[in-house]
Amino acid sequence: MKICSSWCTKSASTKLLCIMIPFILISIYFAFGNSKNSSFSTSTWFFSSGKNISGDGGDERPDLVAVAVNGGADREEAILEDYSFFNSSNSFSPLTAEADQESQEEFQENQKPQVITQKNETFNISLEKPHELPSLNETHALPIELKIKKKFTNLEKLEVKLGKARAAIKEAAVSGNQTDDSDYVPSGPMYWNPKAFHRSYLEMEKEFKVFVYEEGEQPIFHNGPCKSIYAMEGNFIYQMETSKFRTRDPEKAHVFFLPISVTSIVHFIYDRNSREHWNPMKQTLTDYINLVSGKYPYWNRSLGADHFMLACHDWGPELSKAVPELFKNSIRALCNANTSEGFKPSKDVSFPEILLPGGTMNGLIGGPSPSRRSILAFFAGGLHGPIRPILLEHWENKDDDIQVHRYLPKGVSYYGMLRNSKFCLCPSGYEVASPRMVEALYTGCVPVLLKDHYVPPFSDVLNWKSFSVEVPVDRIPDLKKILAGISTRQYIRLQRRGKQVRRHFEVNMIPQRYDVFHMILHSVWLRRLNMRLHGLEYL
Repeated sequence: MKICSSWCTKSASTKLLCIMIPFILISIYFAFGNSKNSSFSTSTWFFSSGKNISGDGGDERPDLVAVAVNGGADREEAILEDYSFFNSSNSFSPLTAEADQESQEEFQENQKPQVITQKNETFNISLEKPHELPSLNETHALPIELKIKKKFTNLEKLEVKLGKARAAIKEAAVSGNQTDDSDYVPSGPMYWNPKAFHRSYLEMEKEFKVFVYEEGEQPIFHNGPCKSIYAMEGNFIYQMETSKFRTRDPEKAHVFFLPISVTSIVHFIYDRNSREHWNPMKQTLTDYINLVSGKYPYWNRSLGADHFMLACHDWGPELSKAVPELFKNSIRALCNANTSEGFKPSKDVSFPEILLPGGTMNGLIGGPSPSRRSILAFFAGGLHGPIRPILLEHWENKDDDIQVHRYLPKGVSYYGMLRNSKFCLCPSGYEVASPRMVEALYTGCVPVLLKDHYVPPFSDVLNWKSFSVEVPVDRIPDLKKILAGISTRQYIRLQRRGKQVRRHFEVNMIPQRYDVFHMILHSVWLRRLNMRLHGLEYL
């Protein structure tokens, strides 16, 4: 009753205030008291640029991006926009998002926003077909394809072309098809496989490139004799440096030429009065290899396997031992092609020793027909090496049909004797090489090889048995019987074939197709075709 009277005595404004206070308190309670239990139909997603994000109260990350979206479609659009943003900032880590549709009960239980984290994945990318990046959404895969094209090195490109050349040569050898050639088409039993040789030669003309090192000074380097029995050294070096096969770009080269003249090394450095006369000559060769291998990467890349040297001097094989890789790996073009001294036909090249008294072939080519050759066999030369003494012992001045002389009688022409003989004897001296084989071919005389451990020039292409006669050293006493037993028909065949292959031994000041310069190059080309450089992937 007192409360009621007290209430009634209060003013109207006081009464209104008392009524409003409870309502204000209730409103504040509902506004702030239940905020922890409130729920929304919107989910908050976090998307990072390839870094792991922790949702357990860790420090805020500056690269964290919060995106509030409504529904799955809007969320995918937001993710795509964010992926594009971070991908443009040079970040290329494929990401995978968690499913965005969670049930209301699970959401209320966790009471935490879902967090997208990067999954660490390793991709093995094959070059055979394109690959897709992982989906950013379980229900909508992003069709992003990554195509990677392998970039081949210059060396690999060269090897691909060499592979095509090998295939073309093999096809010619098997199928027997031969390309027309207005200049010369090899044919006959003088060639092991004339069609394969022809195709190989044409492929060489089309593809082969040689880099000539410019280092070194004359007269030891970039120089050589052109008139002695070692004339092929100077001729080849000069012709190689002016040849169309030379490239100034080492990246385009199939082989690398070392322009060293062994004859010049012997002439200018050899000291006959020194007990250690080999050392200065070998050191010269070693220093040159060290120079080019230190300046260019190509020697070390193949350990010298795609490099070649050329030597006609007898000491060429021995000097090449100064650098083990040169002796074991490199292509050595040698006149002294003696297998007992380390010559390997599979990688080394045998080329002919040619004597050019006047520096050219003038007056050296040609001879009478077989019917006008009255001498069965001829040789003139001094005691030199182990084979000639045997020949002179059995035949010197003992038979008019077998004309063997240590010295020719005064007034008798050496080349005249060659042209009047059917067979020309070619015994080895201290070394197996001799200019007599080429002299015989030049004058139309059939060569008779009296040699041991010798690989004849260009024998990877030429069948020497079809245009020459090989007599073992122990059959020298039976020489007349062996040669006289060759019928006239067979002899004419041998001589005609010799005249046909003569073009491969001719020395031209301006090289002509299929001449000796090109045959040496072709032999080097064949070795390079058969070579597989270590570390390359062959397709």
